[in-house]
Amino acid sequence: MRAKIRGFTLVELLIVVAIIGLLAAIAIPALTSSIQRARQKRTMAELRAIATAVSSYATDYPFMPKVGPGTADILVPYLVPTYVRHLTGLDGWQHLFYYEADEVSYTLKSFGSDGLAQSSLAFGPTTNFSDDIVISNGVFVQWPDGMQTN
Repeated sequence: MRAKIRGFTLVELLIVVAIIGLLAAIAIPALTSSIQRARQKRTMAELRAIATAVSSYATDYPFMPKVGPGTADILVPYLVPTYVRHLTGLDGWQHLFYYEADEVSYTLKSFGSDGLAQSSLAFGPTTNFSDDIVISNGVFVQWPDGMQTN
């Protein structure tokens, strides 16, 4: 007697591959969007922490840390370790923050996923991952909100 050979047919294998491809086509865009949203949230948390540290510094001294327009990594001698334990100066996309201050006010910016400054600010919620995230004097003046696009 011959034993019956068991296995999958070509049609069954093609159906399984098509189903896996369909699931991947649905899941990958959602995953990349979730990663970008997580980077935005991390950036907002970092901006809030730096803003709190700058405000605390201004409480102790009669002025804001004046370092000229530039990246927030130059704030390290003023804020670390007294006002914040660790300051990376990098946003969620690993770009440097931008810091600008005069005697009584300051602005912190992240240039978004593309790392390029916007030509004009929207002042309010934005819906694009590449839009700037801006906090001025402890208040967000431009921030991501709602469904985001690239």
